[in-house]
Amino acid sequence: MNMIHVANGDCAAQSLAEALQRAERADRVVTLRDDLAVGPLRDIDDSALTRAAFWRQILPGTIDFEDELEEQLALIARLTRGDEQIVVWHGQSAADQLTLRRVAYHLRNAPQRLNEAKLSHDDLSICTDDSDSARLGRADRATAVGMFSPKQLLAKLPTAAPISVLRISRLALEWQEAKHSSADTRRLRDNMLVSGTWLDVDEALLDLAGPEWQPARQIAGAAMGQRFDFMLSDSIAFWRCRELVTAGRLKIRGTPSDIVQAELRR
Repeated sequence: MNMIHVANGDCAAQSLAEALQRAERADRVVTLRDDLAVGPLRDIDDSALTRAAFWRQILPGTIDFEDELEEQLALIARLTRGDEQIVVWHGQSAADQLTLRRVAYHLRNAPQRLNEAKLSHDDLSICTDDSDSARLGRADRATAVGMFSPKQLLAKLPTAAPISVLRISRLALEWQEAKHSSADTRRLRDNMLVSGTWLDVDEALLDLAGPEWQPARQIAGAAMGQRFDFMLSDSIAFWRCRELVTAGRLKIRGTPSDIVQAELRR
């Protein structure tokens, strides 16, 4: 029986599609493209407006976020209405775990269709032949599907398994709780989702900036490797740098609109 595989992010979906091709499987891969660990979620399953407004301030430019997010809503609706088996691939990161919970919420009335493939930090050491070397993980042991090679995902393909009805109900409830909490961020601690603010991220960026001029890329990159219990992306790191410049807490040599090329100091 063909399945639909759900992955969070284009990189994850591309690796998974290659893994399925190597397995000579005709299964379809569906990409969900939203970092659910950050920004408002309250009306995310009903409207794209609030979520699009959030992403426009993070990534100002020509991307039509409302159109992108409306397409995601339509995609989730098609998954819900179908009758195929669904496999959600997830690592140990807030964004991946929230993706799992979101899909579980939408499929809660068809629990017999929902499966999962779990990935952990230890799975990064999977080598499928002598020429492969283990991928280095993060110091905080957080993982996302996009960190794994097609060969590693192929090795994990047989582990996909059904999710119990009881667990699906719990995951769906946790998605509802995450949506309705007024939080800037959502963190994964001991496999539980907790709410957070931008305070620790901002403080880390200020500490990394120091009194001397440094490239903003260097500061953002160093922050992305730190532990916040969610995986800090480059777009969020640069946005928080811009916010700190606007607040007068960081000084800039360059322009905030092109902060990737700028230098920063406290």
